[in-house]
Amino acid sequence: MNERIRVPEVRVIDDEGKQLGIMRPAEAVQLARSKGLDLVEVAPQAQPPVCRIVNFGKYQYEQKKKAKEAKAKQTVITVKEIKFRPGTDEHDYNFKKNHAAKILQDGDKVKATVHFRGREITHKELGYSLQKRLATDLAEVGIVEVMPKVEGMNMFTIFAPKKK
Repeated sequence: MNERIRVPEVRVIDDEGKQLGIMRPAEAVQLARSKGLDLVEVAPQAQPPVCRIVNFGKYQYEQKKKAKEAKAKQTVITVKEIKFRPGTDEHDYNFKKNHAAKILQDGDKVKATVHFRGREITHKELGYSLQKRLATDLAEVGIVEVMPKVEGMNMFTIFAPKKK
């Protein structure tokens, strides 16, 4: 029963970016404390784990700054819904079509829904023709991302803005 207990080791990088080699965590912490800094694990999945000797407050600040920059570069695309009925009047159709075009130009997606009531669902061709007409009218500002689909009493198409 003379089993050795394996003491984990870490790769240490000092505050100037130089590799100090592989050592025991206790030695690394002692080295960091002697410089008046902290030992921070930066790559736990590496073999052996990588630790850096840094000022922890400054390290946290830099990480938050990087996360904020990454978040600022992300573009959030929302899906806005415009509802139609199978018998939508011409004026209402044009008003909603223009609104959908404006939404697409702003960079958001549009979900055009045709809602059927009662027995109107038996005339799905009215919904398909309305969706097809909308797709041709919005062709210069958007593309059809999802072709007309029927879910329950609704038929919908999703339009995405055209790439600039």
